[in-house]
Amino acid sequence: MRIAVPYENGNIFQHFGRSEAFKFYDVADGAVTAAAVVSTNGSGHGALAGFLMQRGVDTLICGGIGGGAQNALAQAGIRLFGGVSGSADDAVNALLAGNLGYDPDVHCN
Repeated sequence: MRIAVPYENGNIFQHFGRSEAFKFYDVADGAVTAAAVVSTNGSGHGALAGFLMQRGVDTLICGGIGGGAQNALAQAGIRLFGGVSGSADDAVNALLAGNLGYDPDVHCN
């Protein structure tokens, strides 16, 4: 499993389409085995789903995200856990523990 989180200063960046970096977490047997912060190199909005797909991401934890981006992620087969804030590392650990609080109906205009 590879989890991506829009990342800024240790926290979940709250506007998916304006993310300048993502933190990627490689997960095996329910534990993080590697993590790295990667720049989007100016990719934004619609291009970000492709950016994540090309890097093998299958799960995204984020804050606000628009409908177009949600559709692009769904078409790329990336599971979305939106409406999350706070520490990126804590959110990933909560997801792996099965207790991540998220909003399945998150929407950003």
